[in-house]
Amino acid sequence: MLIAIVYDSGWGHTARQAQSVAEGVRRVADAEARLIPVAEGAIPWEVLEASDAIVFGSPTYNGAPSARFKQFCEDSTKPAWSEMKWRDKVAAGFTNSGAQNGDKLHSLISMALFAAQHGMLWVGLDLMPGNDSSRGSVHDLNRLGSWLGAMAQSNGDQGPDDTPIKSDLDTAAYLGQRAAETVRRLQAV
Repeated sequence: MLIAIVYDSGWGHTARQAQSVAEGVRRVADAEARLIPVAEGAIPWEVLEASDAIVFGSPTYNGAPSARFKQFCEDSTKPAWSEMKWRDKVAAGFTNSGAQNGDKLHSLISMALFAAQHGMLWVGLDLMPGNDSSRGSVHDLNRLGSWLGAMAQSNGDQGPDDTPIKSDLDTAAYLGQRAAETVRRLQAV
């Protein structure tokens, strides 16, 4: 099973999230994760067509996915959308911003809508929100309380070696594992 992780990362924080998604994918037997950074050359459209799932990731800038990620979406029209080559593939998404909220939900909605336009099957998180009670903490999975995809927060004055924090990276890994397990269940039908 091949899971592609297509992402953009302006400062390296979202790349760390992408790597965590890949770690989660690899927790599932016979699952291979392929990282595809949109800023590093030509997109391997044939790999995406051969993938069983595609997990999308982008930083949230000004309440939306990055321009490079949006360019990838537009560029997919001819090689993928026009013949619905991604129809019935599993899709999921993740995003990161400097603010706790940062309007990250809008980025995930944009990704889910993009996947829907390709006929893909969106998989969100099945985690209750963390850090939502007096007994909760920032160390909880899904500490930012998202169901549509994995959210992370990175302090603007810290580099990718320090942030996002472990619970955000663990949430991204959980999403990668969930996407791979969903593919496995669909293949068994």
